[in-house]
Amino acid sequence: MEDWEPVYLETRRGGTLEGKVTRALEELADCRACPRDCGVDRFAADKGVCGIGRFALVSSAFPHLGEEDCLRGWRGSGTIFFASCNLRCVFCQNWDISQRSSGRPFSAAELAATMLELQAVGCHNINFVTPEHVAPQVAEAIAIAVPQGLNVPIVYNTSAYDALSSLELMHGLVDIYMPDFKFWEPETARRLARAADYPDRARAAISEMHRQVGPLRMGADGLARRGVLVRHLVMPGLLGESAAIFSWLANELSPDTYVNVMAQYRPDHRVGRSERYADINRRPTLEEIDNAYEAARRAGLWRFDKRA
Repeated sequence: MEDWEPVYLETRRGGTLEGKVTRALEELADCRACPRDCGVDRFAADKGVCGIGRFALVSSAFPHLGEEDCLRGWRGSGTIFFASCNLRCVFCQNWDISQRSSGRPFSAAELAATMLELQAVGCHNINFVTPEHVAPQVAEAIAIAVPQGLNVPIVYNTSAYDALSSLELMHGLVDIYMPDFKFWEPETARRLARAADYPDRARAAISEMHRQVGPLRMGADGLARRGVLVRHLVMPGLLGESAAIFSWLANELSPDTYVNVMAQYRPDHRVGRSERYADINRRPTLEEIDNAYEAARRAGLWRFDKRA
């Protein structure tokens, strides 16, 4: 992909960048930015499930050397961590950020300036972490940053609990979608994330992401340029759900789907405080990790991130 350029440059040339901002602001007035469908007026400082009003809260922004190899490269992925989340995962390892409004409000201009600063220090991409509930603010900031010289890929790093309307806003702005696919069974999603509709929403969201950008493609330098990279966190006792997710990815999306089978689960947040979560109050075994990889290969997947 040596003739690659960020997709938002084409969007700007086509004259549709400003229209995305208009739609983004309309979405904030009657918020349907995520599947919670809160319907609050975020201009009036009303807050729904995510607890975020007019401006996105940024917890941190820095060159991240801990992301997938194809994103971090040798100078880091320019991560912007948003505070709060529209899921309530009982095991969240970043619960101090995701379950609290801990961060500083950033205007669209400030968010755009942060993107340009990360590019200036050499980051290979701009990586929006947990953007589901602030997709309108992200679109607004991108529209400011592009005329000021932004020219690296944009990564949308999400739980996949996204509204299709927000993903349509991102169409023509995002080069790389990096969704989680956490759970297959609605009851598991209800119990562990308070979102029984998560599996259906994730399938719809990831399908739309794939429609927009296709399988992950790399440049000659080994860095990701465009496409979908799916993360799946292997959890103790849930191998059947992992296998179902891998089968869906291979058969309904594409066997060329690039997958990071993640072994980093550890008990955290509410796990360990209640017998309700005793079944996941341990790390997955090496055998469970091996079995997860084997299930992915049996499903027909073959493109994996380097194993941790």
